[in-house]
Amino acid sequence: MTPDLFSDTDTAQPPRIEALGTQAWVLRGFALPWVEGVLAPLREVLKAAPFRRMVTPGGFTMSVALSNCGALGWTTDTHGYRYSPLDPRTGLPWPGLPIVIRELGIAAASAAGFADFDPDACLINRYLPGAKMSLHQDKNERDLEAPVVSVSLGLPAVFQFGGHARGDRPLRVPLLHGDVVVWGGVDRLRYHGVLPLAQGTHAVMGAQRINFTLRKAG
Repeated sequence: MTPDLFSDTDTAQPPRIEALGTQAWVLRGFALPWVEGVLAPLREVLKAAPFRRMVTPGGFTMSVALSNCGALGWTTDTHGYRYSPLDPRTGLPWPGLPIVIRELGIAAASAAGFADFDPDACLINRYLPGAKMSLHQDKNERDLEAPVVSVSLGLPAVFQFGGHARGDRPLRVPLLHGDVVVWGGVDRLRYHGVLPLAQGTHAVMGAQRINFTLRKAG
């Protein structure tokens, strides 16, 4: 990450809500008023727990680099997917969840109709051009009653939001800097992913997309 990441030059736009399902929503531009306050603590998190590309249980190295903050962090290796209180690279606890990021997650969840959201995990993903996320379900969390709150920063991406079976044809949803996707309830276990990121340069974030996803994991 570079200093250019931490000066927000985007013009705020009025948030609007788009339904993706019965209990799944895109909150357009919702995070824009929060960006300036989010970037500095995010930079401190990534100093303590830098991005790394992890290996899946099948032995494939992910194209997306990741880190975590909060009481629990999502990890993967040849032994499987899981949440851990410790960063496997350092053996130390993951950095704490910054208050502003937690408050953004709670506010977005509330705006989407999910009251009392109390996240304890924040997975941070970095997409460079060409990086992608295959269709998958978020099902390693103990509390599947709580929603998933996913914040997009930087380059635009195409989010795929599918059904409850891997073979269901997914929606293709363009996501821009400041958009937030929230899904839970009957839509909580729907398959989702991200198509390969196109080349480009964002005025704030540079040639990348940063996505952080808040969850109640423990």
